Amino acid sequence: MTEHGVRLGTVQETLLIPLYGRAVESRKKGAALRDARAEEIVASIDYDFARFDNGPSLIGTVLRTSLFDRWVADFLTEHPDGTVVEIGTGLNTRYERVGTGRARWFDLDLPDAIDLRRTFFTDTARRTMIAASVTDEAWADSVAAQSDGPFFLAAEAVLPYLPEAEVRKVLNLLAERFPGALLALDTAGPGIITTQDQHDALSKVDAKMQWSCADPAELTDWRPGTRLLASHTLTSLPTTMYDELPAAYQEMLSGLKAQRLPQVEEYRINLLRLP
Repeated sequence: MTEHGVRLGTVQETLLIPLYGRAVESRKKGAALRDARAEEIVASIDYDFARFDNGPSLIGTVLRTSLFDRWVADFLTEHPDGTVVEIGTGLNTRYERVGTGRARWFDLDLPDAIDLRRTFFTDTARRTMIAASVTDEAWADSVAAQSDGPFFLAAEAVLPYLPEAEVRKVLNLLAERFPGALLALDTAGPGIITTQDQHDALSKVDAKMQWSCADPAELTDWRPGTRLLASHTLTSLPTTMYDELPAAYQEMLSGLKAQRLPQVEEYRINLLRLP
């Protein structure tokens, strides 16, 4: 099997954590998520993934991804010809998991991440990779020009790594170019930002989260008309999702909920409706 080396910027390296999480999960007998493509990619990349072994955050990334998957799948059920934009796509394989073949799909990330992605994926008539920063206006103009929507924007494990001023810029850009779009994003509270050096996965890489968001409801004040449709911690997942998890995960999450750990309760997965 051909092995591919990894040359990524500091923040971009973090894309390997959820990739590995999905691959590890997919190999389990009672898996919360199956991702054969992630298994194949991990097997072909020359990287020390073992540094992330035995950390609970791998399971956390899988649960976060599963919730994003559900939201995207719900959107595509209602809008089968809609458009999905993966912001900070990394080596995500959401298209393989929930894509219908009818939707228009854009995978956006920084140039080095897209260079790596092109090793494993190719553009198609309905799926396009874009090498750009989420803060650049040109990519948004291009996507808006190619599709009338409606739009689902998925920013998974991206915005917390930006300064708040840039996050505000991004949300304004998305609202202006994709009015009425759904935006899924994760937020990290101050307790997470100040203790990330002890994080079981992030402590193994150089990247640092910068944006602290104590209450995702505050985002509705940033842009008048923005609505917070859902906000979940890993211990308050939607009932339909929780009920389908393996029993071992249900037990683990119930135990975490009782402990009310700041590093768990301050991390939220959110769904916004842009004005």
